[in-house]
Amino acid sequence: MTHALSLALAQLNPTVGDVAGNVARIRTLRAQAATAGADVVLFPELSVSGYPPEDLVLKPAFQAACRSSVETLAVETSDGGPAMIVGTPWIDGGKLYNAACVLDGGRIQTVRFKHHLPNYGVFDEKRVFAAGPLPGPVALRGVRFGLMICEDMWFPDVAECLSESGAEILIVPNGSPFESDKITQRLHLAMARTAETGLPLVYVNQIGGQDELVFDGASFALNADGAPAIQLGAFSEELGITKIRRVHGGVMLDKGVARRTPDELEGIYSALCVGLRDYVDKNRFKGVILGLSGGIDSALTAALAVDGLGADRVRAVMMPSRFTGRESLEDAAECAKHLGVRLDEISIEPAVEAFSAMLSGQFAGTKPDITEENIQSRCRGLTLMALSNKFGLMVVSTGNKSEMSAGYATLYGDMCGGFAVLKDVWKTTVFELCRWRNSARPSGGLGPPGRVMPDRVITKPPTAELREGQTDEASLGPYSQLDAILKELVERERPISEIVDLGYPEADVRRIWRMLDLSEYKRRQAPPGVKITSRAFGRERRYPITNGFRG
Repeated sequence: MTHALSLALAQLNPTVGDVAGNVARIRTLRAQAATAGADVVLFPELSVSGYPPEDLVLKPAFQAACRSSVETLAVETSDGGPAMIVGTPWIDGGKLYNAACVLDGGRIQTVRFKHHLPNYGVFDEKRVFAAGPLPGPVALRGVRFGLMICEDMWFPDVAECLSESGAEILIVPNGSPFESDKITQRLHLAMARTAETGLPLVYVNQIGGQDELVFDGASFALNADGAPAIQLGAFSEELGITKIRRVHGGVMLDKGVARRTPDELEGIYSALCVGLRDYVDKNRFKGVILGLSGGIDSALTAALAVDGLGADRVRAVMMPSRFTGRESLEDAAECAKHLGVRLDEISIEPAVEAFSAMLSGQFAGTKPDITEENIQSRCRGLTLMALSNKFGLMVVSTGNKSEMSAGYATLYGDMCGGFAVLKDVWKTTVFELCRWRNSARPSGGLGPPGRVMPDRVITKPPTAELREGQTDEASLGPYSQLDAILKELVERERPISEIVDLGYPEADVRRIWRMLDLSEYKRRQAPPGVKITSRAFGRERRYPITNGFRG
């Protein structure tokens, strides 16, 4: 490097398994980087295969497709354009690695392997990848790059090894999923590595939804003193350029773009939008359909769908019964009007009466109970699935994390659907997100600005309206207490005695703990949904259904 080397951070949205599509996007971004004068383009972790590939990466044919594509990309660098650092699965010595390949001059210059393999939460890389050795630096166009793949940044040893072996700058390709406050956490870890090594650090992260995970991007670069050099935006594809300049005793980065990162509620709302959008688009659905009840959960779900997909791809159905109040009909209609979505009304009474007649002989001599309530919910689920089958629209279920925790949901009823966008959203957060969306709009949101749901949807007591006078909190207790206790049980695994010591009544803690445990069989059958908290149901919290432990 004579004077300066221009480095491009390519924050892209890959699709797991779509090797050809991912490589095409890599080519496009490299061409854009070349136009911007870049010498090297850095892509995220496993950008060729998509991340996380899970057991797909064990297929020999998939491994071969990734390798062949990388070899083709390498040949293309003979055009005199930018070098590339791309992430891919890689077989070496009979072992499968999570690798970063350095491509320049028409060939694969070198390959580095991920050393620390995460095996917690949503990650289980030790099942599919071998751990690579501690890496040495890579000489590329006059700069000694120290490659650390994602988790390698979370520990000091890889950065220390690279620093001691002559690296001049730390380069971190990532597939780091969104969680609330994760952007701040990553930045603090990066600053720790720069402080320990005295080296600048460049961090590039993918964006987009992949099943239950959402990647927020928010790529950045720091100088050796921890000062920011570049900050890319969240939840959108972007190319950021910085120059690496040689200074006394090392290198430094020029300042580049400085995008604003979202605050907590904006980040959560955007993650939910992107997760739903990409699940629909990457699985090639025409659009979505949902039950719009006039309640807060369905109103928020509808707003997220419109912001992510556009009103023309969202269809809502109000399915009243004899217990549906006038306010619910009015609120559903007003919500649909604000959002600009089609709203159909289909009464479930004929179906409920048919089931009542069909089961009357079996139910003779019994009193109405939750069975009759669940029949109503299942009639709605059946209606939505029929419309889904007929018109090719994916059903989005509207249940939240509080309901899924307590089992306050009906299998094959309101749990019915292809995707549960609020699956990891506590009810108290649902209220906060609705207030936020009525006063703001996410960046890139396709819905209308301003208020998108009636104030009454947010202020009235939530109810399933499956019997006269029913309210959620009469069954579950106050949501503020329910969510507080559930967070201790689910996200922190606190024992009952410790939660009681926090000031909650023991009887309430035990009741909620029991509901949580007994509902595991329901959660196991729930559709996927966006992860936004530190511990989501599904891949991250895996409890046995048959469970004799009683605390």
